[in-house]
Amino acid sequence: MKIWTSEHVFNHPWETVAQAAWRKYPNPINTAVIGTDVVERRVVDGVLHTHRLVSSKWYFPQWAQKLIGSPNVCYASEKSTVDPKERLMTLKTINLTFGSFLSVYETLSYVPHPTDPSKTLLKQEATVQVEGVPLNRYMEDVLTKNISTNAGKGRQGLEWVIGKLNAEMKELANSAASSTNEILTQTKKSLDDITDQARKSMDELSATAQKIHI
Repeated sequence: MKIWTSEHVFNHPWETVAQAAWRKYPNPINTAVIGTDVVERRVVDGVLHTHRLVSSKWYFPQWAQKLIGSPNVCYASEKSTVDPKERLMTLKTINLTFGSFLSVYETLSYVPHPTDPSKTLLKQEATVQVEGVPLNRYMEDVLTKNISTNAGKGRQGLEWVIGKLNAEMKELANSAASSTNEILTQTKKSLDDITDQARKSMDELSATAQKIHI
């Protein structure tokens, strides 16, 4: 059995990172994960509980494929909790494909950085165990290295999503400002039209009154 751990600090607040984590896949940085499907979602005591099915591509060396096979798509079960009050997001994932002889159990937690609340601390841990096939310890080493590589790509992918979210927010703000300006311009035009009509009506009324007086 192999155990892999890692920590990483994002220079973004917890709320931003947690939101981006939901939209992390698919992304062009880490193409191994090809999709996610929500199986169940509920809120208990203010905490969001979600169960998702994660579809991904696992890339094994040729010799490993001959031993265990190579399905087109591999599946994993991901269960997560998001506690906005405590500002804690936890994701726990275990593989379903190859489950009879291979176990990859991964845990990720996102929390505010203990000394800088404007940043977010990511803690990752993965346990890899292979049994019942030849070269099992070597396969554990290969899988652990893949996890480390994909974790780096995953962090880059999350940064990419955050950049995309920021761009969307900026575009939305610009659109809102543009819409507000258009509304103000149209309102001013309408008021000017009303004023002109009122002035014209008053002029016509005044001219009519003068004719009657004469």
